[in-house]
Amino acid sequence: MLGVKPSVFLLMVNGQIESADFPEFDELYCKYSYVYGHDWAPTTGLEEGISQITSKSKDCNQGFVWNFPMEITFKSTNPYGWPQIVISVYGADLFGNDVVRGYGAVHVPMTPGRHKRTIPMFVPESSSKLQKFTSWLMGRRPEFTDPKVVAQGEGREVTRVLSQGFVTVSFNIVTKDLKKLGYDTIPPNNQTSAMSDG
Repeated sequence: MLGVKPSVFLLMVNGQIESADFPEFDELYCKYSYVYGHDWAPTTGLEEGISQITSKSKDCNQGFVWNFPMEITFKSTNPYGWPQIVISVYGADLFGNDVVRGYGAVHVPMTPGRHKRTIPMFVPESSSKLQKFTSWLMGRRPEFTDPKVVAQGEGREVTRVLSQGFVTVSFNIVTKDLKKLGYDTIPPNNQTSAMSDG
């Protein structure tokens, strides 16, 4: 059984949604979920989560710190549909309603090791001044019924959005059996140094 080629590979992801920068707001929380292809299946960990509410820091940065942990392991037979993490940030408006303050998504890094990503966030915007006023008056701002649409390209080109804030995420990535299945995740400029390491 020593020479048997594996039929699946594993992608282990852990890390945290570290912080956010939304200068115009205070008291925010975030949600995360994963979007992945048909050949992918989570084996352990959580596919989604919701953080605590945090206030703006009192220092000059005025950032939000969540340090919200995330951990999941996927198995797959094919790298197509590599997982993305979708993050949604929410806070209360003047009327006390929870409204979206930003959506963003990023692919889980493909190379093993520690990675940090800063994700630009955006919100959908009303297409007319009348809709903007009406949504403000009613306390119902435009938002996606399913935040996972952020990670998909279909229909996004016709959505009006407004850029708003950033979220920083750190990842620790471990892969198993990717190389045995013939997939090389070492970037071309690092291959010579990686080969000399053994």
